Amino acid sequence: MALSARRFFARFGVRRIVTSVVAAFFLLLGLGGWFAYENLPRLPGVPKAPVVGVPQGALDHLPQAAYLGEHPRKSGRPAEYFPFPIALGESGPVETLFSGPSTYPFLCGQNKVTHLQPLVDNHAGEGVPIFSLDEEGQKTDEVIGYSRDCSHATSVSYFYRSTVDGLFHRLEKANNDIDKLTVNGRTTDFVVRLETGTINRFHYAIAVLRGEGETAEKPNGSNWNKRLVYQFRGGVGVGRRQGNMGRNAIVERREDQLARGYAIVYSTANQTSNHYNIWLAEDTARRLKKQFISLYGEPLYTVGIGGSGGAIQQYLIAQNAPGVLDAAIPLYSYPDMVSQTIYVFDCEPLEYYFDVIAAANSRWKSVAEREPIIGLATKADFEHRFKVLEDTVAIFDPRYRGVANGTSECVQGWRGLVPLVNNPNFIHFKASYADEVADKTHWTHWEDLRDFYGAGNDGYANSAWDNQGVQYGLEALKRGKLSIEEFLHLNATIGGWKAPLEQGGEKLWFMNGDLFPVDLSVWSEHNMNLGGLDNPAPRNVASIDAIEGIYRSGHVFLGDVEIPIVDLRHYLEGELDMHHSLASFSSRERIRLARGHADNQLIWMSHKKYDPVDEALDIIDHWIQKIAENPERGVAGNKPVEATDRCFDKNGNVLAAGPDVWDGAWNYKASGACMQLYPIYSTSRMMAGAPITGDVFKCALQPLERAIAKEVYGQATSDVVERIDDMRRIFPDGVCNYNLGDIARPNGPLFPQDGDVMIAGQSVESDYRLLPDQIAQEPEPEDEVAPTPVSVESVVPEE
Repeated sequence: MALSARRFFARFGVRRIVTSVVAAFFLLLGLGGWFAYENLPRLPGVPKAPVVGVPQGALDHLPQAAYLGEHPRKSGRPAEYFPFPIALGESGPVETLFSGPSTYPFLCGQNKVTHLQPLVDNHAGEGVPIFSLDEEGQKTDEVIGYSRDCSHATSVSYFYRSTVDGLFHRLEKANNDIDKLTVNGRTTDFVVRLETGTINRFHYAIAVLRGEGETAEKPNGSNWNKRLVYQFRGGVGVGRRQGNMGRNAIVERREDQLARGYAIVYSTANQTSNHYNIWLAEDTARRLKKQFISLYGEPLYTVGIGGSGGAIQQYLIAQNAPGVLDAAIPLYSYPDMVSQTIYVFDCEPLEYYFDVIAAANSRWKSVAEREPIIGLATKADFEHRFKVLEDTVAIFDPRYRGVANGTSECVQGWRGLVPLVNNPNFIHFKASYADEVADKTHWTHWEDLRDFYGAGNDGYANSAWDNQGVQYGLEALKRGKLSIEEFLHLNATIGGWKAPLEQGGEKLWFMNGDLFPVDLSVWSEHNMNLGGLDNPAPRNVASIDAIEGIYRSGHVFLGDVEIPIVDLRHYLEGELDMHHSLASFSSRERIRLARGHADNQLIWMSHKKYDPVDEALDIIDHWIQKIAENPERGVAGNKPVEATDRCFDKNGNVLAAGPDVWDGAWNYKASGACMQLYPIYSTSRMMAGAPITGDVFKCALQPLERAIAKEVYGQATSDVVERIDDMRRIFPDGVCNYNLGDIARPNGPLFPQDGDVMIAGQSVESDYRLLPDQIAQEPEPEDEVAPTPVSVESVVPEE
C-alpha cells in the first residue's frame, strides 16, 4: 500500500511538472505575443469624422497624357487674385493659384491650437461630417453639414514662455512668470503671436514675437528682426489629407529662432507626409508669404529650413522658382523624392532574396556580405524596428527563423515605404475613409501626381521606376566579392514589382488584426515579379512619357540653384537611418554638373548630439548681407570666409573645415579629414554601376557583347563569357550603359541657363562657369573601354 502511494504521488508529481512546464510555455508564449503586440505600431482607427463621400467624377480614373508643358523655371505664374490679408474670422483661398484643381478624397486634419472643427461647405455628404456642439462646446452626434475642403477661420492666439518650467502656455494663464529676452537692442516679454488658418485647403501658421502695443487684429513687427524663416517638414505622403496643425510644429520647433527675433511661417502643404506635389508646395508658399507680408511688410530675406522632405522642397523650390527663397538650410537632405525610389524600390526584392530565396547560402546570414550588393549601410548585432515582429511570426513561419544577425538601412530605414508609394491598394490611414471611397481610391505617389506622370488605359497612373538591364551586384562581381553563380542567380531571381492592377493588399501591417499573424510578409513578395535561372523574372520597364513628365514638371532636382545653401545633417549611418549622408554629395554633383561649380552649397555634418542650425543661420545672414551690399559679385563672390564645408563633434567643436574636407572616392580624390571621420556609403544602383548623382531613371541598354568588349566585368570577364547563354536569358534586351545617362530625360536644357536671379531684393547675375556640354567628356568611340562613371556624363576628375 505504501509503495502504491509512492508510485501514485511520483506519477502525480511528474504530471504536475509536465503540466506546469506546458502551462508556463503557453503563458510565456502568450505574454510574448502580448508584449510584441503592445510594442508594435498601430494603424489609426476609424475617426468620428471620416471622409464619407467625394464630388461626382472625382474617382473616375480616366487615361491621361503625361505632362508635356514647360518646366516651372521657364513658365510664368498667374497674378494673385485673392485679396490678402485674410481677416480674422475669415478663411483663405480654397482653389490654388496655379497648381491645379483640388483632388478628392481629402481628409481634414485637426487644428490643435483652436480645437475647432472645419467649416461646413456642403450638405451633399461630400467630405467629413461636421457635428453640432452642446452647451459645453463638446461635439454631439448630430450632423449639421459636411466639409469637403477643410477650411478654418483665421484666428490668433498668444503664448508665453514661463520662467517656472521653460515651457509655452497660453498668455491668459500667465502668473507673473513671463520670460524676458533681448531683441533689436531692447528687452521685451517672450510672448508669441500665433496666427492659424487655411490656404489652399491646408493649415497655415505665422509665429512672431508680440510687438509693442499690438492687438490680435493689428500685429506690430517692432520685435521682429526683419528676417523670415520658412519652415518645411518631411515624411512620405501620397496626398489625400490635410495634416494636423499644432503649436509644436512652429513655436516649440523654432523656439531659439523666435527668441532671436525671427518670424516663422509654416503650412501643412509644406509637409511631405501629406503630399509630394512640388507645384502645390510652391503655390502655398507664395500665398503664405503674401499673407505674412500683408501683415508685417517685406522681410530682408526668406531662408528655408527643414529636414528630409522639407529639404527636398527647398532644393526644388530654389530651382523651380527663384525668389521664393533667398537661402536654404536643408536638413537630412535628398536631392528630390522621385529619384530616391530608384534604389529604394530595390530594397525589398534584394532583402527577400537574401532572407528567403538564397537562405541556404550561409554567407548571406552576415549582413556585411550583403553590403557590396545593397550599397546602403549594414550593421551586425542591430535590433531593427521589425525584430519583435519577426521573432513573433517565426513561431508560425519558418522564413523568419535564422535570418541574418543585424540588418541594413533597407530594413531599418525604408521597410514599409515601397508599398506606401507604389501599391494602389495600401494606405495606413485607410480607416479614415468610408469603405466605398477608400476602395475606389488609388493610393500611390504616382496617382497623386497623375497630372505629371500620366495614366494608362487601365486607369492607373504611370510609374517612373525601371530596372531593365540593371546588373545587381556588378561592382561586387568585378571585385571578386560575388561569384558568377551568385551573380546569375541573384539577377535571374529579381524581377521587380507587379503592375498596379496585379498587386494585392499588403500583409505587412497586421497590427489591427489577429494577435498571431500567420500570414504576414515584411517583404511584400506576393507583389513582386520573381524567377530563377531556368525562367528569369521579367524586369520593370517604366513609361518614358512618365519620366519625361516628372522632369518637365520640376520634380527632379537638376542642380540648377543659385542661392546660398548650407546642407546640414547629423551623421546617422551607425543607426541605419534612412537619411544617409551620400545624398548631400548626390546634390553637390548635380549642382556641379549643372553650373560648373558648387560654390554656393556648403556641406556640414555633425555628431547627433550637436545641432549647428544657429551657426548656419549666422552664416546665411552674413552671406545675404554681403550679397545685398555687393550684388555685382554674385553669390559665390560674396561667400564669407567662414562659409566652408565642415564637420563637428558632439560638443560642437569643428573637427575640420575647408574646401577639401569632403573629398573621397566619390570625386576621385584622397579622403579628406571629414570624410575619414564620417564616411559615406552607397546604393544598390551605384553597386550596379550607376553614378553618384542617382538620377538615372532609365539607363541606355548595350548588347552584352559590347559590355564584355569594354571589360565592364573586370576580372570576371572570362566567367561571364563562359555563362553568356545564361546572361542572354537574364538580360535579353542588353545591360545598362550608365555612361550615356538617363535616356528618358528630355533632350537639351529644360530652361535657359542665363539671366539674373533675385536674392534679398537684389538682382544677382547667374554664375554659370561651365555648361554641361563643357563639363562632359566627348562621347567615347565604340571600340574604347569606358571608365567607371561618377556622374551622368563621364566626367574628367578634378585636379
